[in-house]
Amino acid sequence: MTTSTVDIRPVDVVIPESALEDLRTRLANTRYPSPAPGDEWAYGTPVSYLTDMVTRWQRFDWRAEEARINAVPNFTTEVDGQTIHFVHVRSARDDATPLLLLHTYPGSFTEFLDLVPLLTEDFHLVIPSMPGFAFSVPLVDGGWTMDRVARAYDTLMRRLGYDSYGAHGSDGGAMVGRELAVLDPGGFRGAHVLQLFSFPSGDPAEFEAFGPKEYAALEFAGWFQSVGGYNSMNGTRPQTIAATLSDSPVGQLAYNELFENFGNGTSLVTPEQVLAQVSLYWLTNTSAGAVRYHYAEQHPPRETVVSHGRLGVAVFKNDFQTIRPLAERDNKGIAHWTEFDRGGHYAALEVPGLLAGDLRAFFGLQPTVS
Repeated sequence: MTTSTVDIRPVDVVIPESALEDLRTRLANTRYPSPAPGDEWAYGTPVSYLTDMVTRWQRFDWRAEEARINAVPNFTTEVDGQTIHFVHVRSARDDATPLLLLHTYPGSFTEFLDLVPLLTEDFHLVIPSMPGFAFSVPLVDGGWTMDRVARAYDTLMRRLGYDSYGAHGSDGGAMVGRELAVLDPGGFRGAHVLQLFSFPSGDPAEFEAFGPKEYAALEFAGWFQSVGGYNSMNGTRPQTIAATLSDSPVGQLAYNELFENFGNGTSLVTPEQVLAQVSLYWLTNTSAGAVRYHYAEQHPPRETVVSHGRLGVAVFKNDFQTIRPLAERDNKGIAHWTEFDRGGHYAALEVPGLLAGDLRAFFGLQPTVS
């Protein structure tokens, strides 16, 4: 492997103690909403959930999380004028498969840290923070769509000396993975994703291939739309919500309800895992950059195109259910499809062993684990 001569800088994550003191003060002075009828998830994040989580947050050991981050090699570099932060963990095997791990919203690069020891026997891992997230800041300009992120990540991988690589992602990471499959750069080994967001176009003929599973998936998508108010807010008024999230840690916690609510009560993400993600967003003050992607994707510079690159799909029971006939309409290179009877949207946090096994299967390293 020959790395580029372009500057790649090792970094350590050290949050100032003053920022932690400020967080503790704000949590101690939390003003909760006045009681309203029906303190339940149907209306959004319950106050009872928030009071419990704030108590846990006051005990949360950020320095331990910081040590966990610094236990793997962290770097920054400049791509397309933008600072890109990434973790780079090489396998002991020189012939291991280079693999991009692409995070969710409202997740971060740290959602993959528990997956690292499960993958480094077979993979060289590159785990970037999307521009505007965590330590890939500040955003130097607008127009960061998922396809632009994909192009930046291809540049990053070439800079690291990888002429051939694959990718994995969920949520926003799945969208970037699909854009890499659209780009299909030389040596690309494929994108393994947890979702392909394909929906009916209005042509009645599309429903001819539907059975009970497809109609159930469509019903789930409808349910998610009914609770996905953040999509509308981020997509239309990102600066407005960013002001709220940047001034209230409990507002940030409440807005990150997807960790708990996405699977309609089935999430396996632990409170400590939620607090690790929310703390990172708060301490890096990166809400404004993170929410801007919804706006950018709802005002794209080009129409969605058909992908012909190699793709693999892993469908977890309590996640958005990719509708296969529609996915195959929009993606001609689907080469792998696995369905699991447990796990959800944040599979890297919830069921890392299942995810690691399916990655090996997609990249031809071992059979999948069910």
